Amino acid sequence: MEFKSLKNIETSFKQIRLYAIVFVCLCIIVCGLVVWKSYSFAEMQRQKVYVLDNGKSLMVALSQDVTMNRPVEAREHVRRFHELFFTLSPDKAAIESNLKRAFFLADQSAFNYYKDLSEKGYYNRIISANIQQRVEIDSIVCNFDHYPYLVQTYAKQFITRTSSVTERNLVTTCLLANATRSDNNPQGFIIEDWTVTENRDIRVLKR
Repeated sequence: MEFKSLKNIETSFKQIRLYAIVFVCLCIIVCGLVVWKSYSFAEMQRQKVYVLDNGKSLMVALSQDVTMNRPVEAREHVRRFHELFFTLSPDKAAIESNLKRAFFLADQSAFNYYKDLSEKGYYNRIISANIQQRVEIDSIVCNFDHYPYLVQTYAKQFITRTSSVTERNLVTTCLLANATRSDNNPQGFIIEDWTVTENRDIRVLKR
């Protein structure tokens, strides 16, 4: 009788130990699930951008991977530089303003090109002859397989005088490197080793 009682106690102890092990395992699984779900929820929240609409309402906008937009931003950066650099009016203040903004987007190579034109009296002739100059970008070809990225820009340059409009073919090449974003450089790129490989007259239209 006493042996049977001891056997029952031993069996009960084994069962309690088994229950305890099962309970601990379940607690570990539940804790793991809670941590995983919390991490997933935090990741989902980081993908959201909250925007205040004039301080009145709260809107949620989904954010995207930064690298997804880099090709678009690269082309926009190059486009903006060329528009600022080659869009000129017979106004010294306007020319200096455009060029100053363009220099924030490129390295010393752009300034060197400007300096050569300035020494040849290019900008003075634009002012004295009342010439309007603008550029239209045809295409921007970027190679994102290698860094820094090789970029070729194909554009048309229009030089408007009182008696004629000259259309010129403009081709430039440069390297594009990552840079810190700022108000003056919102895309976060810098143009390096910028060169004008072709800039020749195509036709002249009399007015």
